[in-house]
Amino acid sequence: MALNLHLLRLFTTVAQCGSFSRAGDALAISQSAVSKGVREFERQVGIALLDRTRGVVLTDAGQALLHHATLLFTIERGAEAELQAFRGIERGGLHIGASTTIATYILPPILGLFHEVHPTIQLRLTSANTRDIANLLTSRSIDLAFVEGPVDLPGLTLTHWRVDELVIVSAPSHPLAMARKATARDLAQHRHIVREHGSGTRDVVDSALRDLGVVPVETMEVDSTAAIMQAVAAGLGIAVISRTAAADMLALGKLQIIKVPGVTIGRSLNRLAIAGRPLSSAALMFDRFAESADLGPKKQQIDYVI
Repeated sequence: MALNLHLLRLFTTVAQCGSFSRAGDALAISQSAVSKGVREFERQVGIALLDRTRGVVLTDAGQALLHHATLLFTIERGAEAELQAFRGIERGGLHIGASTTIATYILPPILGLFHEVHPTIQLRLTSANTRDIANLLTSRSIDLAFVEGPVDLPGLTLTHWRVDELVIVSAPSHPLAMARKATARDLAQHRHIVREHGSGTRDVVDSALRDLGVVPVETMEVDSTAAIMQAVAAGLGIAVISRTAAADMLALGKLQIIKVPGVTIGRSLNRLAIAGRPLSSAALMFDRFAESADLGPKKQQIDYVI
């Protein structure tokens, strides 16, 4: 016969509390109800579980059953805790911080898909440069952080998330665009529109140009990728930016890619975390979701990744 779980809980509570009265208090029922329930349970299983001649003392059968009951109710508590975690996911909030290009061009479609699956989670996205995002994470002002540039701060760990292709762009009327391809020496002869220091994009672009042997004769700093693209489209210079960020302006013909034969550059986009800090249920769910999110067709082969 199947065990009556309600009566098994009464027996287990009596065994753990050591008396019928304390078990009644723990279960918020009367002592007589507990005693009656345990007797009924013994009748159903067909064996004495308590030796009442010595108070509340377990028989050998009672000891064996208590062992299994303890395991069973431990599993029950674990199941309830996991369900509570999922309830917390659906009722909670999630504050994500990301460096500018990721926040503006890469995370929005992922957030949209995530919201379709978990519409009750309150999402918040903060955009800033890599250095500021790292500081927000350190101060625990955000739950998750995605950054474009390298970070070397005590207590933080950096793990690879995905590769973002970088392209060199100019206005269609720019001499290098009209030539359709360029050498490193050609690139160095023109003004470069760049992000401010502290930006992850600036760090990876500087690294890419160094690898190509490019030392620009002049640079112009602006504080966002969108502003860079507008400046380039206006003919103020050339820039190295994310292909994803430039996709719309390339499609509209406001920007054109300058090709350097044999070179395709990618940068590593990373997730930043506090070492040893466990993620909340909602953060862990989004982290897994973002890892597996399909953002469309795979990009062409990347020659090297910064």
